Amino acid sequence: MMRSLFSCVAGLRNHQLKMDVIGNNIANVNTIGFKKSRVTFQDTLSQTIRGATSPRGNMGGSNPQQIGLGVAVSTIDVLHTQGSSETTGKITDLMIDGDGFFIVGDGRNNFFTRAGNFDFDRDGNLVNPDGLLVMGWMADNTGNINTMLPIGRINIPRGKSIQPRATTSAVYVNNLDSGMAVDSYWDTILPVYDSQGNEYAVTIRFTKSGVNTWDVTTTTAGFSLPAGLQITFNPDGTFNSVVNGPAVLTAAPPGVNPISVNLDFSQMTQFASPCTARYNFQDGYTSGVLEGYSIDTAGVITGRFSNGLTQKLAQVALANFNNPAGLLKMGGNLYAYSNNSGDPQIGPAGTGGRGDIGPGKIEMSNVDLSEEFTQMIITQRGFQANSRIITTSDEMLQELVNLKR
Repeated sequence: MMRSLFSCVAGLRNHQLKMDVIGNNIANVNTIGFKKSRVTFQDTLSQTIRGATSPRGNMGGSNPQQIGLGVAVSTIDVLHTQGSSETTGKITDLMIDGDGFFIVGDGRNNFFTRAGNFDFDRDGNLVNPDGLLVMGWMADNTGNINTMLPIGRINIPRGKSIQPRATTSAVYVNNLDSGMAVDSYWDTILPVYDSQGNEYAVTIRFTKSGVNTWDVTTTTAGFSLPAGLQITFNPDGTFNSVVNGPAVLTAAPPGVNPISVNLDFSQMTQFASPCTARYNFQDGYTSGVLEGYSIDTAGVITGRFSNGLTQKLAQVALANFNNPAGLLKMGGNLYAYSNNSGDPQIGPAGTGGRGDIGPGKIEMSNVDLSEEFTQMIITQRGFQANSRIITTSDEMLQELVNLKR
């Protein structure tokens, strides 16, 4: 008689625990990046009244007779399914589409989160709402990002400047008209920058000097090209070679480093169509100040500068785990790794099983209210049924006591 009482006491206790988990899920229905939990039950050790017997002679075998002693919690699982997205339009709001976690830290410990509601603080650090630093990789002065280096804080102060770069190479493209008369010319303007960012508009002149041959000169004071520099074309109009090269534009303005620009004409043509030859690329620029930035699906933050240049500034890192359900909840939308989660596998978004990053979005909770209310009803009925068993067992004990009056 007492077994039923103790079994149902265990049932009441564990259904109450399940209700606690359901209540926490519902309370966090609007928490950014929240992952719901579920409770599963298992039966406890049963009391064996009679063991099983095997068949013998003309008798068959018999099954064991056992009475269960109640219920226990088997697992409390965190379900890391994808939550729905909410478009915010704020560029520093980030959402992971797929597996992975953002990495945030306080300088001593790193934590992991799916909540990507980030912003820049007064010093230009990318942080979460609690001031934890978002981790990633910073680009070098040329905009290269090495994701093999250890992760660190992302720091992009507003007003960040970019130093000028002297022009060292330029590429020419498009066509020179094969029908032009000898001694006719076509002028192009090439912007050239010195080591201090001063800009020079250099005229590069192409003068037809013969069949499939063009002289290349400059008419800008202070700049020079090798004497007799020519480019030649094949009979089919494709580029052939540079004669009397190399094609290097030089100058020595006062107060700055000497200028030396390698000119590449290999992508030019000579067809019977109007002249359209021009420079397509030159690698110099003046100084500039950061005016804005954008973030792509790989988490790369690209700066937009006042000199018209765009350059990579940093990249947000993601971490993945062999067993995300093994992470420890730390509060504040944070997780820490445990002995059963495995070590964090850190790398860029879109690699190693890590999802892509969606800028201007945040991931909402994956709690489904209809499912939680259904589980709440089931849990309530389970609790109610266990309480009825206790009441009935108590009445049976009362009847037993009343046998002798």
